[in-house]
Amino acid sequence: MSCDTTLLKKYLQEAEAAYHQLMMGGSVRVFVDQNAERVEYTAANKANLYNYIITLRSQICALDPSDPMCACGIGVGKPPVGFTFR
Repeated sequence: MSCDTTLLKKYLQEAEAAYHQLMMGGSVRVFVDQNAERVEYTAANKANLYNYIITLRSQICALDPSDPMCACGIGVGKPPVGFTFR
């Protein structure tokens, strides 16, 4: 995959728009990903589309942690909370 955040942000915007349409009651949405693969999302597999959105956000934040989108923590992997005993 390319390390171009501009392209990833374009894919993210398209995927979020498709997800919004599904949530608003749209029937079938078509999305063409970076490999030119055509994917159709329906209400039955909206979880897959949501996971794709999280994956794109994670990739963007890995490449550019200073992006304002990364400040909200959605799609950003964080280590588990640990306790320190002294």
